[in-house]
Amino acid sequence: MSSTAKNERSDTGRGGPAAGLLVVVSGPSGVGKSTVVAEVRRRTGADFSISVTTRPPRNGEVEGREYRFVDRATFERMIAAGELLEHAEVFGEYYGTPAGPVRRAMAAGRTVLLEIDVQGGIQVRRRMPEAVCILLLPPETACLARRLRGRGTDSEAAIARRVAQAEEEVRLARQSGAYEHYVVNDDLRQAVREIVDIVSREQERT
Repeated sequence: MSSTAKNERSDTGRGGPAAGLLVVVSGPSGVGKSTVVAEVRRRTGADFSISVTTRPPRNGEVEGREYRFVDRATFERMIAAGELLEHAEVFGEYYGTPAGPVRRAMAAGRTVLLEIDVQGGIQVRRRMPEAVCILLLPPETACLARRLRGRGTDSEAAIARRVAQAEEEVRLARQSGAYEHYVVNDDLRQAVREIVDIVSREQERT
């Protein structure tokens, strides 16, 4: 299945020229964001913003590579100090994006990729209207449940909860108007190509 994509924002709605480009990729848990973003980064040479989270590392995750892992008190101090570009609480754990590295990279003319949830993407778009926001979608709910089971990290109850949350995230994303591009991850190579094309077009604009 090919993706559906739309772009309703004109150049005049970009908030003026920017030194760099900020690209937000969001999508439900289990949709394949990490795999897609890693390949997009490899092909485009974009910087990847490391998020901070209070959740424990999963098998194979390394501090400072997938996330910065902190305790709840540290995260709340970062919120209070205004150090986060966005933050959200998902399934009882905090996730957020440190603002400093993103702004420094953009000031240097770099493209920055953010892999964050829908709540975070909406916050980023409000604070930085020039951000390019892409929603990565599963081809269908049943496929998402199979992918979650394949990870082997969640119980059936947790999978059901995540599927329900995914449906709500997609509804919220569409309703918010923050996401102008929608890409269906039915075929990994096709999804990557479509996002790379989006990034390339936006780089040319900026």
